[in-house]
Amino acid sequence: MEKIKMIRPIVEMDGDEMTRIIWRLVKDKLLLPYVELDTKYYDLGLKHRNETDDQVTIDAANATKEYTVAVKCATITPNAARMDEYNLKKMYKSPNGTIRAILDGTVFRAPIIVNGIEPNVKTWKKPITIARHAYGDLYKAVEMKIDGPGKCELVYTTPDGKESRELICEFEGPGVVQGQHNFNKSIESFAKSCFTYAIDTKQDLWFGAKDTISKKYDRVFKEIFENLYENEFKDAFNKAGIEFSYKLIDDAVARVMRSSGGFIWACKNYDGDVMSDMIAAAFGAMPMMTSVLVSPNGYYEYEAAHGTVQRHYYKHLKGEETSSNPIATIFAWTGALRKNAELTDNTLLKKFADTLEMACIKTIESGLMTGDLVSITTIEGAKKLNTEEFIDAIANKLSSLL
Repeated sequence: MEKIKMIRPIVEMDGDEMTRIIWRLVKDKLLLPYVELDTKYYDLGLKHRNETDDQVTIDAANATKEYTVAVKCATITPNAARMDEYNLKKMYKSPNGTIRAILDGTVFRAPIIVNGIEPNVKTWKKPITIARHAYGDLYKAVEMKIDGPGKCELVYTTPDGKESRELICEFEGPGVVQGQHNFNKSIESFAKSCFTYAIDTKQDLWFGAKDTISKKYDRVFKEIFENLYENEFKDAFNKAGIEFSYKLIDDAVARVMRSSGGFIWACKNYDGDVMSDMIAAAFGAMPMMTSVLVSPNGYYEYEAAHGTVQRHYYKHLKGEETSSNPIATIFAWTGALRKNAELTDNTLLKKFADTLEMACIKTIESGLMTGDLVSITTIEGAKKLNTEEFIDAIANKLSSLL
């Protein structure tokens, strides 16, 4: 078939370790044979981030503002061990956090439902979508080690020099302290994105925080959500036949486990990070999850909602066989291509993205899958394939569907 042409480019952000290997296989075997990919390429591999003092991450985020749609591979957020392994100049912050801070918006993550991969929670019948605030809190925190006795305070200074102070702690010995922040504007964008997405998808919306303990910080989140709902979105929710409710985060967790699914669960940044992994694992596997950052300014960044599969990468370097699941990476590409197609009225590209997703699902449902799925599937006689064999199987299915 003639290759599908793209009307407008998308931003491509390459990544690290095993997912970087998968990224190339997906492009070579599933995309390039059918699509004339037009991308603005940025190498967000840790080595190149170090070479550019992480400027490449900022450039990639700003390019997303220009071209509207981006697709991102999984990347390393370095810790002390990575500092030594990659001989880093400094311990760079999460590239996802940097990109989300620049683009703002909300990360929506939902499980990919496949027959034969049943949820671990027996009551779950429909997908649960995690809406994760994409700015601030732990991911923009400032930290300090305390060496000995002393007083630690929060200090706010107005432009005219007036100060207000809150005592954090009177340290009697060594310890550690952390300062977090957020902006009302970002919280409002988060809430509006959640309300709009709920109306568009006709799903109930839950928001969970802990204002009983965090009486100022979390209270601001709660008040912004409730005020926006009452003043701007209540009528639309009633018309759509859906509901909004605020829950303490621990109560929300308990209710989620007893629910049948089919709703959006809005979480603060860290809660969303943790709970999206829990939802993904409980629905089947971490790589069976879609993830998209939606900005109120009309920017979209699709990514694989898992890590770089470090253990498999080390096996790969030794020449050993791996069975890494590429589904989240494939769906990041299909999501970005589909959104690009929608924005440019490219019917052929949209159909291709839909067909590639169908090929992935049909391949798994036929009993061909990676090791993480073989261990949990209810399909009898399921066959474990290595990474490249599985992508080849999807390629064969895609070819037959097209």
